[in-house]
Amino acid sequence: MAGINASHAREILSQTVGPVPWYWKTFPAFGSRAGQRFVWTHHGEQRPIAHLVTLGLEQEPGKARLALNTYCRPFLVPPHFVGIWCPEGRNIRLTCFDPDQLKAFDLAEVAGWFKPSADRIYSATAPVADFEVPLTLGPGMHKIETPAEFASVDELIVPTSYKAMSNDDPAFALFVFYPQAGLLEVLPQKWFTAAQYRVGQQWITRAAREPESHRIVGECFGVGTFLLEEDGCRLAEWVERKA
Repeated sequence: MAGINASHAREILSQTVGPVPWYWKTFPAFGSRAGQRFVWTHHGEQRPIAHLVTLGLEQEPGKARLALNTYCRPFLVPPHFVGIWCPEGRNIRLTCFDPDQLKAFDLAEVAGWFKPSADRIYSATAPVADFEVPLTLGPGMHKIETPAEFASVDELIVPTSYKAMSNDDPAFALFVFYPQAGLLEVLPQKWFTAAQYRVGQQWITRAAREPESHRIVGECFGVGTFLLEEDGCRLAEWVERKA
């Protein structure tokens, strides 16, 4: 099967959310049920809130309503909710908020302690739904219990580190959630091993499905843009390599 050209891959990835704080500009602005417009703000490089990313109303972005720590990624939960996924210990956590319910808080509440902490998400309001799946799940399709609030999400591709037993085992995987169907497919990246890559310095930052072929395109930090085989586990080609 034919590959994909670099400009098409770049276009797909430009619309794909990456992790806090490096990719915060890819985060989607959105409207709530009450007609309020919400936007994301990066708080610069000055301590004590360096690299903090927060969600707030468009007309008052300085009033934080949700704060995200390193590696978090937001996603839309139609029609009016916002989801966040993040690593949580040896689990992947998916949480969902009703933006109209989010209460504003002073950034002084998170200054200093939040960024270096193990906490990924800070909010003065509890999420409307929340669940976790273990990173120890084996390859293939798994039935999962998904809260009803996530039922409008067709697919969510989650790149994550994966426990490798040797230097030749996959050190990264794509956890592909199908919340509407209550399913999760684990796709170990068989090509991404410690024998071939500098795990930790090089890592898969984001991945998305090419609409026509349904194959997965992704970005590996420090290496380049890749296309996977139809099985979603093997490398088909490097679309672009970094010099």
